[in-house]
Amino acid sequence: MRVVSLLASATEIVCALGSGDSLVGRSHECDNPSWVRSLPPCSEPAFDISVSSREIDAEVNRRIRSGEPLYRIHTDLIRALAPDLVIAQAHCEVCAVTPGDVERSGCDTLAGRVLALTAGSLDGILETIRQIAQAIGRESEGRAVVSRERQRLEAVRIRTAGRRRPSVVMLEWADPIFAMGNWGPELVEIANGDLRLGNPGQHSRAIPGELVREADPEYLIVAPCGLNRDRALDERPVLEAYPWWNSLRAVRAGKVAFADGNLFFNRSGITISQTAEILAEMLHGVTFGARTEGVHWCWIDQIGRYYPAPGAGGRL
Repeated sequence: MRVVSLLASATEIVCALGSGDSLVGRSHECDNPSWVRSLPPCSEPAFDISVSSREIDAEVNRRIRSGEPLYRIHTDLIRALAPDLVIAQAHCEVCAVTPGDVERSGCDTLAGRVLALTAGSLDGILETIRQIAQAIGRESEGRAVVSRERQRLEAVRIRTAGRRRPSVVMLEWADPIFAMGNWGPELVEIANGDLRLGNPGQHSRAIPGELVREADPEYLIVAPCGLNRDRALDERPVLEAYPWWNSLRAVRAGKVAFADGNLFFNRSGITISQTAEILAEMLHGVTFGARTEGVHWCWIDQIGRYYPAPGAGGRL
């Protein structure tokens, strides 16, 4: 079987199922495992994403209102790759290539099947594993991966149970402020945190920044959607410009974490269990193997130790 995955989480899942060799093309966002970067990218953003978070949000909203695409799909390349299966996602029209994008590009006629995935919760993510496994004939491997992920999540729940539940706010975007939704709140609950903003199973949405001030969490996690850890650090000056920023308990205590949202907090793939482990490390100091602090995330007062100064890091 020949598979073109236009969704980073689906690429992870195909590989986790032991079928990485079936991948012949990927999206511009696919980066895990690292070897998939050698596959030809079959999509790209339709506009400049190196601009500020405010400009990105404005352009996304403009394009949605006008019906302009957010992504370009390389139809000729996909035709040459002759896939049996193209995987896209139907959950969010912003985060990745959708079946509508595939249809408008004409790529739906180039594959034997287009698999559209929807995952707004942990159960939804596990269901996408089963769906992909069925589509590529790896049902038994799919059951094994789902079982492994459930066990890993349960291990986090067990090791953090009984500890004091600190208050938490997770931000998925800095300008405007988005509180994290979808499966993020479920992961905080598993890691025994008390989430103050964001609703499980619902899309993340823009909120007034004053709600963060009112929530005044003990821990603030900044993991912008689609941005890697270095690019997330570029949002520090944006956040510091809010008039309520310095009044937050988390800021005063140095308990603001900047994290790789793209790989962990916003991706509906097999990194969800590791994201729960990262949260347990942030909130309780509980580790699962090697520490992830300084690798996938860092505290605001330790930025200079691990990363370039804000503004010097790479952008997507």
